[in-house]
Amino acid sequence: MEKVMSNKLVIALYVLPSLLLLFAIIYVPIVLTGYYGLNQWNGIGSMTFVGLDNYQHLFTDKAFWQSAWHSLLLALFSGISLIGYLAIAMILSGKIKGANLLRKIYLIPMLLSSVAIAQLWLKIYHPTNGVLNFLLTSVGVHNPPEWLANPSLVLLALFIPIIWQYAGFYILIYYAGLKNIPETLMEAARIDGASAWQIATRIKLPLLREVINVTIILSIVGSLKYFDLIYVMTDGGPNGASEVMASYMYHQAFRSFDFGYGSATAFALLLICLIATWLIRKVTATSDTIQYS
Repeated sequence: MEKVMSNKLVIALYVLPSLLLLFAIIYVPIVLTGYYGLNQWNGIGSMTFVGLDNYQHLFTDKAFWQSAWHSLLLALFSGISLIGYLAIAMILSGKIKGANLLRKIYLIPMLLSSVAIAQLWLKIYHPTNGVLNFLLTSVGVHNPPEWLANPSLVLLALFIPIIWQYAGFYILIYYAGLKNIPETLMEAARIDGASAWQIATRIKLPLLREVINVTIILSIVGSLKYFDLIYVMTDGGPNGASEVMASYMYHQAFRSFDFGYGSATAFALLLICLIATWLIRKVTATSDTIQYS
């Protein structure tokens, strides 16, 4: 008994530094953010306690809900793009020529920073010297749009580089999952006369279910809190047409110097991400029950 207690103490001592670090960089800032949201504060002077005023203001703030809608659109766009990533991974996992080269090409965006990607796509979208408008002009489009200055096009123009940026990441995850499926299962299916489509839908997809569930959570929750590339390319403009929740929080805290309201926005973003994660896990768990019942 004493030996067991001694082992548990040793284990606790080994785990303690990691737990302290986890609390210091994650849980303590979350609690402080929620507390700052209860105050009116410019980030420098003294704080004035206002209770739930900042959180109540969020419910009537049209700019916040507009940014939340944009984040939701990005999350939906990212979720749908997973279908394409999965299809590409299935193709690359097969015996096709140049598969190794293609796998390396898809990983290139992962090696670049968000700022570098933003600068690249700013050059592509440039209204006069950009590659995209040059191609449109060469095929007869006389007045190509200003992609990042048009409120009706700016979200689509931003979503494309964001999806391109993370393509290699999700393709790599799906590819690794597909490679972990025993080849003997596919061989047995082929002997039984199964087509490539039947193997993909009846064998590969069910065995990839857990991997797919994880990528859905990563994609949607990551999109809800996305910030960096949008900040560099448009800074939420024009006139808030590309504002997302994270950039709105940044503008309130570091541009308007309303750290109380910015903290309330950040805490609301955290709650939305937690709710989204819970809903996704609930839905995927229900689909698993239906699938295997």
